[in-house]
Order: sequence, then structure tokens, then C-alpha cells
Amino acid sequence: MHRAYAKINLGLHIIEKRTDGFHNIETVFHLIDLYDEIKFAASKKIEVISNNDDAPGGADNLAYKAAAFLKKHAGVAKGVKITIAKNIPVGSGLGGGSSDAATVLRELPGFWKCKVAEKDLQNIALNIGSDVPFFLKKGTALGSGRGERLEYFSLRIPYTILVCNPVIQVPTAWAYENCVPNKRTTDFKKILAEGMKNPSTLTDKLFNDFEPVVFPHHPSIAQIKKAMADSGALFALMSGSGSTVYGLFENPKRAEEVSGTFSKIGLATFITAPNFSPID
Repeated sequence: MHRAYAKINLGLHIIEKRTDGFHNIETVFHLIDLYDEIKFAASKKIEVISNNDDAPGGADNLAYKAAAFLKKHAGVAKGVKITIAKNIPVGSGLGGGSSDAATVLRELPGFWKCKVAEKDLQNIALNIGSDVPFFLKKGTALGSGRGERLEYFSLRIPYTILVCNPVIQVPTAWAYENCVPNKRTTDFKKILAEGMKNPSTLTDKLFNDFEPVVFPHHPSIAQIKKAMADSGALFALMSGSGSTVYGLFENPKRAEEVSGTFSKIGLATFITAPNFSPID
């Protein structure tokens, strides 16, 4: 079984729209303790089975696309049966589909007993999606360009991370179409380094440019952010284009209590312990 970890965005700056239709952004991707479980089995063809009806199970699944790209690139004659136990909410801004695809790219060559160069994996990943390249490695990275230019760095978060998903799907394409790019200067790495010691720095300086677009159309997401802050979170922010919101708590017990409160009203919640480090 292979773990495909979810991510949160520790800040997200939309700089400008590109001539190819994509946007140049700056963001920090950070893995959390939430993952889909992926298994491979021998098969004559490529097939994907998911336990979540919201996630496509066939050729539209990003994991299927990853396997198809690998099969063509490596000239492999056999197929694979990919079974995905979805734990990451679909369309949540946590990168579940992208992480699944990257896990297939990273682990399937070993199952097929073939080798694919790291550069080729990166190119295939980017063809699948802008944030797929990040998930090829485990850790934290500053992403620029479409998000594919990655600078990995060490970041230990000494706070409990509470993630809350309101079971709302925010289409990423719609969010980008309605965003207002800006070229203000920011330094997410510096802000985060200071914020791990003084969380008020995060509140003052860390931002997500999608919030002004998403919150007016989905006020319940804004309400979750406010509820986290009112319940003791040192800092709260929406991840990606939504709909998930995360909060940082100094007191793990308080994070558990807030999680329970959210769960009682039908929200999906997940907790990541301080200084979490992903494992295989």
C-alpha cells in the first residue's frame, strides 16, 4: 500500500495571467497527515477502482492518466489494476487527485520493474496537472510559475493543524477566471520562518488571493475560517482555491474539541500533529 498525502497551501499569491491561459503564482505546498491509499495488482490493461463515487474510476481519473503516460513512455506491454481508497475529500483544495497521480508516477515503475528518469517523471507530472510535480517528493516546497517550479525547504510546524472541509466543491478553473492578479512583493519563506515563532506574523502577512473570490459566493467557507479564529486558532486560511480551511492551534486538546464541534454539524475534519513528517 502506498500513501498519497494531501497538501495545504501556506499562502497563495496570484501574480499574473500567462499567454498560455495559465497563471503565474507563488505558494508554499505543505503535506499533512491525511492520505489516500493506493494499491497495485497485475492486469492486462490499465484500470482504476475508487471507493468514492465523486472520484472518477476510469480514464478520467488522474491516476489512470499517470499510468497511461508511464506505459507509453516506458514502452511497457502490461497493464495494472489501481485500487484507490479515498480519504482526501474530492474537490477540496487538498490535492488528492494530483497526489494520487504523482504516487502512481513515483511507485508504478518499480511495480512494472522499469526505470524512468526523474526529469521525465517531472515532465509527465506537469502534463497531468500544475501541482502534480510537487507530490513526487515528500516535504514542503515554495512553488512558482504554474506551481511546478519547486524549491524544497525544511519547515517544521510546531502547532496542531486542524483541517475542515465543508463538502463544497469549488471549481479551480472558475476561481482562476474570477481572480484579480497582482504583482505585490511577498516572501512566503520569510513569513513562515517568522510565523513559526510568532504566529501573529502569519495573521498580518500570510494570505490566499482566492479568498476574496470564493468567500462572497460561498459564505459558509468564510464562516468556518472565522469560527476557527474565534475558537482559539492562532491562524486560519483557506487552502488552494477551496473549499478546505485549516487552522493552527497551540493547544492540541483545543484542536480536538473544535474538530468535534465541526463534525457534529456535518463537516469533515482532519488533524495533523505538531512537527508531522510523512512516511511511506
